[in-house]
Amino acid sequence: MRRLLAAVLLIVALPVEARDLWTKPQAAAWYAAQPWLVGSNYTPATAINQLEMWQAPTFDPGTIDRELAAAQGLGMTTMRVFLHNLLWEKDAAGFKARIDLFLTIAARHHIKPVFVLFDSCWDPNPAAGPQHPPIPGVHNSGWVQAPGAVRLADAAKYPLLEAYVRDVVGAFAHDQRVLAWDVWNEPNNGGGGDYAPTPRKNDLVAGLLGRIFDAAEEANPDQPLTSGVWIGDHWDQPETLDAVEKIQIARSDVLSFHDYSWPERFAERARQMLGYGRPVLCTEYMARGAGSTFDGSLPVGKRLNIAMINWGFVDGKTQTRLPWDSWKKPYTYDEPPIWFHEVLRADLTPYRVAETDLIRRLAASPRGVAP
Repeated sequence: MRRLLAAVLLIVALPVEARDLWTKPQAAAWYAAQPWLVGSNYTPATAINQLEMWQAPTFDPGTIDRELAAAQGLGMTTMRVFLHNLLWEKDAAGFKARIDLFLTIAARHHIKPVFVLFDSCWDPNPAAGPQHPPIPGVHNSGWVQAPGAVRLADAAKYPLLEAYVRDVVGAFAHDQRVLAWDVWNEPNNGGGGDYAPTPRKNDLVAGLLGRIFDAAEEANPDQPLTSGVWIGDHWDQPETLDAVEKIQIARSDVLSFHDYSWPERFAERARQMLGYGRPVLCTEYMARGAGSTFDGSLPVGKRLNIAMINWGFVDGKTQTRLPWDSWKKPYTYDEPPIWFHEVLRADLTPYRVAETDLIRRLAASPRGVAP
C-alpha cells in the first residue's frame, strides 16, 4: 500500500490538462445521438454487491451474458453498474480487464452501461475478499459504500481515490461501448440499514466530490459525467440545495436524479431537472410498494424524453425484491405482498408480464411517444 500511495503521489504531482464541463449544445448533441435510454441498475443474480460482482474468484461472465441477453430481449439499451475503489487498489490490471470483458458482453447485446465510481449507501465498512452471504429476508444486506467511512475520513488517502478515478475513466475514456460515468451515487445519503452513521459524512463528501469530478475530467472522457440528486422538493431553486447537491448540479455534463414516488411527483421532479437545459437521466426509480411503478413512471419518462433506469433487474443475492422495511422486520418466512424491485425472476421469466410488455413497447416507440 505504501509503494502504491507513493507512486500515486508522484503521478498526481504532474500537471494534467482536464477537459471542461460540456456546454449545453455539446450535451444535447450527445443525447440526440443515443437511442432512447432504458434499462436497470444491474448486479448479476450471483453477486451480493459490487465487490462480489467484479472480484476474480466470483466474476461470472456466463450469468452476465444470459442476463444481458434477457435485457436485450426487452429492448433495454443501458445498464447502470457499480464499481469500487478497492477493486482497483487490489488488482488494477485484472479489474480493468474484467471491465473490458463486461463491455464486450454488453456490446454483444447492444447495451451501453453507465458506470458508477463511488456510492454512499449501505455498509460503510467495505472489505475486499470473500463477502458474507445474504442476511435472510433483508433488502440489499451486503451492499457496501465506496470509499467507505475510514477512507472518507482520511484526507491523506484522497490522492489514491483520485488516481483510481483517473486510471479507470482514462482506460475507457474513448471507448464507445461506455455510455456515461456516474461519479458518485447519492453522495449525501447517510447510509441506510442499521449501520452506525459516519461522523461528518456530508461535510467530508462535500470536500471530496469536486476533487473526484476534477479527476474524472482529467481523464478527458468522451462520455458525459453525472451525479444524481435524490432528496429535496425544489431542485430548480439553487438556494435550497445543500453543498453536495450544488456540486452535483454544477459539475454534471448531463443531469440525473432518483425518484421512488408516485407518477405525479416523478413528473414534477423530472421537469425541475429539465429546466436546467441539459439532457436528464433518471438513474433510479421503481419501488412498487412506495408507489413508483413501471406503468406509472415509465410512460412519463418516455414522453419527456428522459433516460429511465429502474432499480434492479434479476432477483438474486441482493434480495431487493424485498422492501426497505425488511431491515426492521426481515421477511424470513413470507414473501412481500408485492415485489419491491426487480424485473425478472431468477429463471429470467418476468415478475409481471404486463411490465415487460410495456418496457418492450416503449423501447420500440419513437422518442417522446408513449403509446
